[in-house]
Amino acid sequence: MAFTGNVHERIANGPVVPSGLPLVILLTGFTDAGNAVSGLIEHLEATVSPEPVVVFDNDVLLDYRARRPVISFDQDHLTEFRPARLELSLAHDALGQAFLLLSGYEPDFAWNAFSDAVLDLATEYEVSGVSWVHSIAMPVPHTRPIGTTVSGNRRDLIVAHSVWRPRTQVPSTAGHLLEYRFAQHGSRVAGFVLLVPHYLADTEFPDAVLVAADRLMTATGLVLRMDDVQERREEYTARVDEQVEGNDELTQMVHTLERRYDAYMAGRDPEDADEGGFDERDLPSADEIAAELERYLASRPSGEDDPKQG
Repeated sequence: MAFTGNVHERIANGPVVPSGLPLVILLTGFTDAGNAVSGLIEHLEATVSPEPVVVFDNDVLLDYRARRPVISFDQDHLTEFRPARLELSLAHDALGQAFLLLSGYEPDFAWNAFSDAVLDLATEYEVSGVSWVHSIAMPVPHTRPIGTTVSGNRRDLIVAHSVWRPRTQVPSTAGHLLEYRFAQHGSRVAGFVLLVPHYLADTEFPDAVLVAADRLMTATGLVLRMDDVQERREEYTARVDEQVEGNDELTQMVHTLERRYDAYMAGRDPEDADEGGFDERDLPSADEIAAELERYLASRPSGEDDPKQG
């Protein structure tokens, strides 16, 4: 039976939304390799001054027992209850350009009602275009630029930025449904899938946040301040490189991934890039690599930052 209730509520005395703004969608959900989406949401909350226009109803959309809210306990009493948030906000970039930001958790329930509500709001505000981003883990090296797969109907962006164009079926996200519905509606829409190194997928990978922001800026013309993330990137990359250089297995894995990446980008068969009959089964798994990273970071002197801490 289809849900027919209301999934959102407008903020009383909320900001006036100009018509014709771009809509940026950032939903955490099925996969967020490198914390690309969650990291960018956190960064934008601190830099673009989002003012909520519409709040979506957790009691309708969220499975509390699957994603339990956080509550704070202070010695003998509860001090703060922090429910998850899914909001449509008015934000401004570094140049003062306004845009709409739909950010927060991916709904667990009522996807059709949710997508109907988002399309209605986009129509009401006459959005100029829709862009969204998410990330998946791929066997690619961190020493090469993060690639993207681009979907939607922005042919210019597909030609310029889509390095991997598979024909496949994948588990859908609410973002996919929104893109599909917006395209059916005739809106300009672009979706970016970041291809994040599988062995860094469970860390807070600054490169993933930077590339996510870059693709959204390219699609919208917005200018986002990313200095803080860039600073974290330099330290993070140095730490990872230091560990790889000190471990023969990790070094061999990265070199093999580099050869395959370079072969693919040059239009050659990646399998032909393996030298000396190398057997990929000899490579450590992503879980083994992650465990090795954890052991390395745990061995660092206390007080030093690590890649997972950003």
